[in-house]
Amino acid sequence: MPLPPPPVDPEPPTAPAAGGDAGGSEAGGSEAPSSKVRGGRFRWAWKLLAYASLALGVIGIVVPGLPTVPFVLLSAFAAGRGSERLHAWLLGHRQFGPIIRDWEKHGAVSRRSKWLAVSMMSVCTVIMFLTSPKLWMAMTGTAIMTVVAIWLWRRPEPPRA
Repeated sequence: MPLPPPPVDPEPPTAPAAGGDAGGSEAGGSEAPSSKVRGGRFRWAWKLLAYASLALGVIGIVVPGLPTVPFVLLSAFAAGRGSERLHAWLLGHRQFGPIIRDWEKHGAVSRRSKWLAVSMMSVCTVIMFLTSPKLWMAMTGTAIMTVVAIWLWRRPEPPRA
């Protein structure tokens, strides 16, 4: 299934507010900072991380062993600090949007996503044991995936709508 390209982000870098200091502290505390795009002078780095993570996530759709969801979640996190447009696009995406919203609101992963992730890790485990030149290599990868699977199943599930 081809993904539509994310929007090109022509946003200019944000300038510090008048009277603000370069350290980022807010004098007066009149208004809390926005939860969107708060990267400050490192906004370009957040944007770069967001697009690079999204690219790795898309590649992970077709490359066994390269995860998709963690890279998409990292992309959404970084886009929230560097690119409001990319963040909005990810939240509105048909496939990624619900996963990102569940994670951002509740730190939750759906049961379907958990099963899919564990199934893919199982397939990768079999491939590693069949193709690894040394047994310890396959065992190390399997141990890491086991820890990730345990962590994943301990995450809450999103509340029913």
